[in-house]
Amino acid sequence: MLLAIDIGNSNVVCGLSSNNHWAEQFRIHTVANKTSDEYEVIYRTLLASRNIDLKEINRVVLSSVVPSLILPIREMIRKLFNQEPLVLGPELYPRLDIGISNPYEIGTDLVANAVAAHNKYSGNCIVVDFGTALTFTVIKADGNLLGVTIAPGLKTAMASLSQKTAQLPNVDLVVPPSCIGKNTVHAMQAGIVIGYKGLVESLLTEMKKEMEGKTTVIATGGLATVMLPILNSFDHHEPMLTLDGLKIVGNKFYK
Repeated sequence: MLLAIDIGNSNVVCGLSSNNHWAEQFRIHTVANKTSDEYEVIYRTLLASRNIDLKEINRVVLSSVVPSLILPIREMIRKLFNQEPLVLGPELYPRLDIGISNPYEIGTDLVANAVAAHNKYSGNCIVVDFGTALTFTVIKADGNLLGVTIAPGLKTAMASLSQKTAQLPNVDLVVPPSCIGKNTVHAMQAGIVIGYKGLVESLLTEMKKEMEGKTTVIATGGLATVMLPILNSFDHHEPMLTLDGLKIVGNKFYK
């Protein structure tokens, strides 16, 4: 059984793959100052609650955009599973099926997204990841990772608006009844949610102009479900895309 761990800025998302199919998934809040012992208790409890025998897990693949958590999570993996995890990073990129021109600048989660998108779909791809940051990863048909565009994520934008103003609250991210807000909550939802519709569709339009041939657009990330009902630019929704990429990397390097 393969355990894929994606450490993001807001959540640590994990998937257990058996016979190349996802058997379990769970997520916990990212807490940068937790120790390996604390993470060991959390993972041991979560796996036990799903009746997973630790001895069944013989491969672990790790991706992190929070550098301070790599060491405690690695130590936790050693304690629980008596093995070293495969850590996705620049030293592995030359052996992947995608080309990366700036290996030390791109987030490993975006590399995992690119690996999965290129593996699943032929031709050009754009992966839009609706997370703490809103990212657009562009992959050419030949597997070359052309580049990335980054904007604040929806929750990040909403939190910043609330924190930097005296009278604006932090409101739920849902589609408001109108683009013209009749109260503070709807006004903020219109500005963020409907405003981000314009941002996403505009960037995708401009990106497609720079691509040759048909381009497949894929949505992933925890906030994709908020935006997809009002967006018409997407061909696929892949909520497990990052973990899929880690699974592909794990299957390749554990052969």
